[in-house]
Amino acid sequence: MCYMGGAVKKISPSILSADFTKLAEEIRVVEAAGADYLHIDVMDGRFVPNITIGPFVVEAIESMSSIPLDVHLMIDAPERYVADFAKAGSDIITVHAEASVHLHRTIQQIKELGKRAGVSINPSTPVEFLDHILGDIDLVLVMSVNPGFSGQGFIESALKKIEIIRGMLDRGNHEAELEVDGGVKVSNIGAASRAGADVFVSGSGVFGSGNYKATIEAMRKEIG
Repeated sequence: MCYMGGAVKKISPSILSADFTKLAEEIRVVEAAGADYLHIDVMDGRFVPNITIGPFVVEAIESMSSIPLDVHLMIDAPERYVADFAKAGSDIITVHAEASVHLHRTIQQIKELGKRAGVSINPSTPVEFLDHILGDIDLVLVMSVNPGFSGQGFIESALKKIEIIRGMLDRGNHEAELEVDGGVKVSNIGAASRAGADVFVSGSGVFGSGNYKATIEAMRKEIG
């Protein structure tokens, strides 16, 4: 299946792979290179085997950034912290279907705070987890690695999952963006786009490239 689509394709570099000793400069350069969103991975050491950043760092990033903050909460019971991340300046708040017992309530909580609500699913999570919420969310995030660390290889079976979810969104006339995160590089971003993805998260694929502008331009060429 080849998705032609009508949505504007977006690149969302993940700052998890940025150089944190010069984060303000990294943000400035990647924005100037043409990034559409800035992806921020929040990890708690429980839902995933790593610990990253909290609301105070998101607030600092918001003060440095001029593009939307795409905040991905890889944490248990995210409803406990949604308000904090909203206050910190998140524009999109994505939670994991596997991490929130009352997922619909968490989605409504995000939207009531005036933010766009996203839901993510892990590589082994069936797409059926999304059946009853697609009409309520603004973004679906398909993990193409097992979350927790940057620099992992792209799991090819994610392409089929993207295709299936694209069909679910289109058949239901849902307007949620379809995002893919994990191992996305110039070499595979075209395949993810053809499968139906709209938004492409890339950490080491951008920040490890040495030339952010050239890499983002090459990615845009691949996704058409």
